[in-house]
Amino acid sequence: MKKSEDKKTLKDKIEELTRKKPVIEDAVPQRPIRHVEKKLDLPFLKDINATGDDTRYGAAEDVEGEWGLTGNDRSLKIAHRRRFIGLIIASMALILILAGVFYILPRVLPGLFEGTDIELFEKPVINLEYDDENIRVITDTSVSVMASPEASGNRITEVLYNEPVTCLLDSGGDYIRIRTGDGIEGYITASSVTDKTDSVEPDMHQYKLVVSDPYKNIMTHASNGTLMKRVVMNTVLYADIKREGVYQVYLPTGESGWIGSSGVIELGVREETEEVSSRYFVSSLLTFVNARYLENGATMYGASINGAIYVSAEINGIDVPRTVSGQMEEGEEVDPGTDAVTGEILIENILPGDVLFLRSPTSSPGDKRVYEMAVCTDTGTLLMQSRARTTIRLTSFKAGDSICDRIITIRRIFKTE
Repeated sequence: MKKSEDKKTLKDKIEELTRKKPVIEDAVPQRPIRHVEKKLDLPFLKDINATGDDTRYGAAEDVEGEWGLTGNDRSLKIAHRRRFIGLIIASMALILILAGVFYILPRVLPGLFEGTDIELFEKPVINLEYDDENIRVITDTSVSVMASPEASGNRITEVLYNEPVTCLLDSGGDYIRIRTGDGIEGYITASSVTDKTDSVEPDMHQYKLVVSDPYKNIMTHASNGTLMKRVVMNTVLYADIKREGVYQVYLPTGESGWIGSSGVIELGVREETEEVSSRYFVSSLLTFVNARYLENGATMYGASINGAIYVSAEINGIDVPRTVSGQMEEGEEVDPGTDAVTGEILIENILPGDVLFLRSPTSSPGDKRVYEMAVCTDTGTLLMQSRARTTIRLTSFKAGDSICDRIITIRRIFKTE
């Protein structure tokens, strides 16, 4: 009996231990909190522990008192503002330096070094050649100078682009009376000139250019530009800039354009073209072959023999008059001699470059009036106007031809080789 009770009791105890009891939140005992009885000795607390004033730990720091900083120094917005102000000051300093180098110094230093031998600071001397208020400059490729103020008048000569002339009379009409640099007076159209003279003042530019090709184009740009003006042989231009193969030239309109360096003679602004031999003179003359004949014309668009001689001589170093009568006095007279047997002129003594003055085919042998001109380009070959007076052409001749009988005089302008 006792044994049975003991078993029951053991069974009951096991059930009692394993029986799941409801957990009541309030009945769950709280875990004990460990209290640190000893204070921690941390390095950043030494000052506090030393003074015993624990209330300073974690308190707001007086940065103005402790570090000498104000509220402005602690503001990020003010820092950005100060950075912006510093940038403005640096920019102004840079502008002042650039202004000093490129504007102030070039104006101040020449005065400081005035009277010295330092070439860098010598002022360029500008002697104006055309400061007369009556000077005009040609703005067309070429302009006919007429004997009277009308298109149907006789053509005396031609003036070329950028050539200075003196206005003698301007009545406000379509024509003005002018005088060329070599003294020829006549009438030209008023619309073909300007009173601006900067394009012809030598000392205002760096280079003097003389066109030696039959024509050259002036373009808006150094490459792939548009045409501004076409100029012809013996046109004189002044340039300010020189680059590989091109020049920037100043135009009478006040604009600048670009011209290729080929077919152009470069000179100093006050230099004259160097005199060369008759071979180069003849080479220039041959560019007028097949050009349209124009009385006293001097361009590839219309030429006469005297006009061709004028421009060809000019670009090869010899100044000659534009007119037939003037050229008849130039150079030295040539006597070709005659054959002792036949009495005919020895044409082999007429050399390339010699200029022949001929009377009319219908005139008498003693007539000294010049009807036309010719230039020897090779032995037995002449450059002259066609019989119909329509073109400039090459003509062959030999001893005994009628041309030989018409010779009034022969002039040698260029030295022969």
